Amino acid sequence: MGEKTLTRMDLSEAVFREVGLSRNESAELVESVLGHMSDALVAGEQVKISSFGTFSVRDKAARVGRNPKTGEEVPIQPRRVLTFRPSHLMKERVAAGNKR
Repeated sequence: MGEKTLTRMDLSEAVFREVGLSRNESAELVESVLGHMSDALVAGEQVKISSFGTFSVRDKAARVGRNPKTGEEVPIQPRRVLTFRPSHLMKERVAAGNKR
């Protein structure tokens, strides 16, 4: 597996090259899109991106966990977790190893 990480800067640079906006406009566009996605998730909405996948927030109930080292029971507080479910197309692309 490669250790390359796609960053906000990489996304804004791709927008700059492929769309033709200025670097500042490209960075603002990426920030705006990520901001809209974050706001929707905070509000409990799903974020569905066609051919990519779906981000959603799940509420997990309180439960009793166990410390694996000591075996002691520990209460786990209720919490909200972010989940991502890739689309079938994304799963197929990753499985095939396409770089495009």
